[in-house]
Amino acid sequence: QVQVLESGGGLVQPGGSLRLSCAASGSITRVNSMGWYRQAPGKQRELVASIDTATGGGSPYYADSVKGRFIISRDNAKIAVYLQMNSLKPGDTAVYSCHADGVWHFTGLLYREVWGQGTLVTVSS
Repeated sequence: QVQVLESGGGLVQPGGSLRLSCAASGSITRVNSMGWYRQAPGKQRELVASIDTATGGGSPYYADSVKGRFIISRDNAKIAVYLQMNSLKPGDTAVYSCHADGVWHFTGLLYREVWGQGTLVTVSS
């Protein structure tokens, strides 16, 4: 069974930092890309950051609202991604979900996408 497991959410004061981790597990040979989405109460889900996890190339994507504050990184061997969130603002409060796009087994494509269960990030004093 393929799973995407997240960790690292919590409560932080404005201006603080948090690091989210996400790893894909199961009989997987490759994931095309992985990223983080977030959804705040009453708002639409938005893509925060994503990165290629198959080839090791390409530039990460960042939403304008997090550019210069968030950094996404990867460990292709572990099929894992990390989101370092700095200078956090109350507006960053949301449930952050990890997304895996294109999950492959050696026999072929297993899933077009797999979602994690989500982790709550609360930025408040």
